[in-house]
Amino acid sequence: MILNLMPHLVNGLTLGLLFALIALGFMLILGLMEQINLAHGSLFALGAYFAYAIATPRLPIPPDMLQAWAAVPLGWRYLAALVLAPVLVAPFGALIERLMRRTYGKDPLYGLLLTFGIAMVLEDLIRTVWGTRDYTLPVPRDLSGGFFFLDLIWSRYRFWAAAFAVAAIAAVWLIVERTRFGAMVKAGAHDTEIVQALGIDIGRLRTGVFIFGTMLAALAGVIMAPIWGIRPHMGVDAVVPAFLVIVLGGVGSFWGAVLAGLLVGMVVGLSGAYASEWSLLSMYLLLIAVVTFRARGLFGKKSALEA
Repeated sequence: MILNLMPHLVNGLTLGLLFALIALGFMLILGLMEQINLAHGSLFALGAYFAYAIATPRLPIPPDMLQAWAAVPLGWRYLAALVLAPVLVAPFGALIERLMRRTYGKDPLYGLLLTFGIAMVLEDLIRTVWGTRDYTLPVPRDLSGGFFFLDLIWSRYRFWAAAFAVAAIAAVWLIVERTRFGAMVKAGAHDTEIVQALGIDIGRLRTGVFIFGTMLAALAGVIMAPIWGIRPHMGVDAVVPAFLVIVLGGVGSFWGAVLAGLLVGMVVGLSGAYASEWSLLSMYLLLIAVVTFRARGLFGKKSALEA
C-alpha cells in the first residue's frame, strides 16, 4: 500500500515545493504593496518562453552567431536560460510596477483589474511572437530520463527541480531575513509612513520588490517548463494555485506560503492516486476547509484581501 502511494507522495512533495516557489514572488508583492498582481502568471509564462528561445536556440540574432550558439552543449544553453530568462523578464515587471503606481493607496480592486488587463495583453503578445502551439524546453541529458528505485521508475528531472526549488526558497529567506533590503521590505509592509520618515525611498523599494518578485516568477517558469510544457495559457495554470497558496498560508507570511504550497502539492498528489478527476478540485476543497476555521489562513494577518 505504502509502496503504491510512494510515487504520488513524492510527486506531491515536488509539486508543492514548486507551487511555493511560484507563490513567493506573489507574496512579496502583495505583502508590501497590498496589490493583487494577476499578471504574475504571465510573467511566469514569459520566463518559460524566453528560456525556450535561449535553449533551443531561437534568438533574434545574426545567423552566424545563432549557429555558433546552437553548437554550444545543451547543458550550457540550459544554464544560460536559467540565468538569463529572469533577467530578460525583469523589465516587464518594472514596466508593470510603473503602470500600477496610480493604484497605490486605493481600493485593491483597481490594481487587480489593471493587472488582469496586463495579463491579457502579455498573453496576446506571447501568441503573436511564438504562436499558439505547445513547446517543450529541452533539458541536459544528466537531468532527463528516469531511474529505478524500489522497483519503480522515477523522473530524474522532478527531483532536480525540487532540489532547486528548496535552494531558491532558502535563498529568498536569506534575502528577506538577513539583508538590509529584506529588512526594508518587512518594514515597508508593516508601516510605509515610518519607512519614509527614516529616509527610505518607498517608490524605489516598491520597484525593487516588484522586479525581485518578477524574477522569481520567471525562474519558476523556467523550472516548471519541462514538467508542464510551454503554452500561451500556462500563466493561468500558475497564477491560480499561487493565489490559492497565498490565501491558504496567510497573506504576507513567508513560511505560510511554503507550508501551504507543500500542503496543496500533497493534496493534489494524493487525490490523484485515488480519483484523478478530483486532483485539481482538491486544492480548492483544502482552501475551504482551512479558511472555514482560520479566515486569514494558516499564519495570516489583516491584509488588502479583507474589506
